[in-house]
Amino acid sequence: MNATLEQRIRKLPDRPGIYFFKGRDGGALYVGKAKSLRKRVVHYLADDQEPRLAAMVADAADLEFVVTDSEAEALLLENNWIKQKKPRYNILLRDDKTYPYLKLTHDEYPRIAFTRRIRDDGSEYFGPFLPGGLARKAIKLIQGLFQVRVCSIEIDGKLPRPCLYYDMRRCLGPCVDGLTTLEEYAVAVDATRLFLAGRNDELVRDLRKSMAKASERLEYEEAARLRDTAAEIEAVGQRRKLSSVHGEDVDIYGCAVRGSKAAVAILVMRGGQVLDRRELFWEEIEGLDAAVLLNEVLPQIYDRTSFIPKEIHLPIPIEGEEALVEWLGQKKGERVYLRLPSRGPKAQRVELANRNAELAYRRRFRSGSELAAATRSLGAALELPDEPRRIEGFDISNFQGDQPVASLVVWEEGRMRKSDYRSFNIKGLAGPDDFASMKQAIERRYRRVLEEVGSMPDLILVDGGRGQLNAALEALALLGVDETPVAGLAKREEEVYLPARPEPLRLDRHDPGLKLLQQIRDEAHRFAVARHRKRRSKRTLGSRLDEIPGIGPRRRRQLLRRFGSLAGVREAPLAEIQAEIGTELGIRVFERLRSWAEADADPGQLN
Repeated sequence: MNATLEQRIRKLPDRPGIYFFKGRDGGALYVGKAKSLRKRVVHYLADDQEPRLAAMVADAADLEFVVTDSEAEALLLENNWIKQKKPRYNILLRDDKTYPYLKLTHDEYPRIAFTRRIRDDGSEYFGPFLPGGLARKAIKLIQGLFQVRVCSIEIDGKLPRPCLYYDMRRCLGPCVDGLTTLEEYAVAVDATRLFLAGRNDELVRDLRKSMAKASERLEYEEAARLRDTAAEIEAVGQRRKLSSVHGEDVDIYGCAVRGSKAAVAILVMRGGQVLDRRELFWEEIEGLDAAVLLNEVLPQIYDRTSFIPKEIHLPIPIEGEEALVEWLGQKKGERVYLRLPSRGPKAQRVELANRNAELAYRRRFRSGSELAAATRSLGAALELPDEPRRIEGFDISNFQGDQPVASLVVWEEGRMRKSDYRSFNIKGLAGPDDFASMKQAIERRYRRVLEEVGSMPDLILVDGGRGQLNAALEALALLGVDETPVAGLAKREEEVYLPARPEPLRLDRHDPGLKLLQQIRDEAHRFAVARHRKRRSKRTLGSRLDEIPGIGPRRRRQLLRRFGSLAGVREAPLAEIQAEIGTELGIRVFERLRSWAEADADPGQLN
């Protein structure tokens, strides 16, 4: 450490605050908080530092500090600086799982949306919702009770007619001029805000006042609607689904640390029940220690969530406990307890969290090293905001432009989720057009996701080059989606096309990230071809049988149910066909199909 820096450290004030070590290039090295800047930072002059901080001190060229009124205020400021500057030697939170939240957008006519990312975009966020399906149930309740919109279209009142949600009394219809007013819609948004904040008593009280006023104006239908809304909200409150739970709200932490790698498991208990398990991982951080890890990560975790539990149970004590408890209490609006259970059920739950952390460590760093390498490589090469957990892949299949089919396959956390596969029959195209087909498939897929308030994947992969990529981007632009990463993988040279790069990205053929993309692309191609063959086979069966006099839709369905396919009908004995549709018609079908057998042997003859 240079003499000037050492002199600055010794002159720090005896006050709470944060300190910020800078490298020779002025970049961020480390941000820390202190109850006393002078007493805390002087420890960095000692020779017995842990390897990580010893390396930081060796690289440090300058030091800045900010004085605060309390250690809790310093903790909040430390969080903000870590998020902004991403210092090299801080232990940064890299969450393998994001939780479902509901977002009330900052628009003239706000909409309610499902999201797993909290952004500084002026919107209001509520949650997290555990289990995740509760968030979507909440949206349906909001639509039914308050009729706040869920669509992402631009609201200018110029649409000729509203969508089906208006007819179902699930949206006030601000998209069509005259259906609602800004004031009426604002009342619905205010009620939604109270509902999501768990202030149900206040909301019911307001609704009953409005109900009384509507009754005085002899608007009995409106009064009845308000009465029913208030009753439903009271019922929801009794079920404790959306209001703040009053049972045991605890986050229970377990740690597994080995060398430069660590896993943290969090058991999320709400209302006395463990509803979820959260896992966090770190690697390549020298000198890791469980107490240091929790001390640095806990503030980052609770800075990202809008719900603070009443209690937090830890396996070991951490430094700065008083400041953390004070800050959490200020954030929650009531006292929060940090506990170290040593016996009884609480200690047993901490031990369970430790066992979960140990299992997570083994899964991630022993058996899951290939998966971790693939997602890490993809995140770096494609400059993704996070390592991808869910990737959706698309491909197009057609035969000379006939019967085009688009496939969607889903990869999630190391495996293909076949239950989430989808196919799209492309409509309205005169000839073969892979670009238009891709655009249609992408638009149809994510329009439905947005309408059903689902979540977008971490990456969309299209089979093809620049043309297919641009088609996908055009479709997403139409939907107002601009934050989901998209990439194209071309077969010939295995080049990766990205929106922001004029030239394709060429990854090493042994790169684990490229192999993962190839796996998803190949599965999308296989599924597209399979769906196209099935569609072509169905059409062939229908068109061929329809050409036989006496066979209409009912007889065709009858044969299909009995024999399963055109090949099944062809191979069936004459007697079985006659038993199904009659003697004369059976002979006619049997002979006609046999006469087409040679043509059907050539796939190119199918139409």
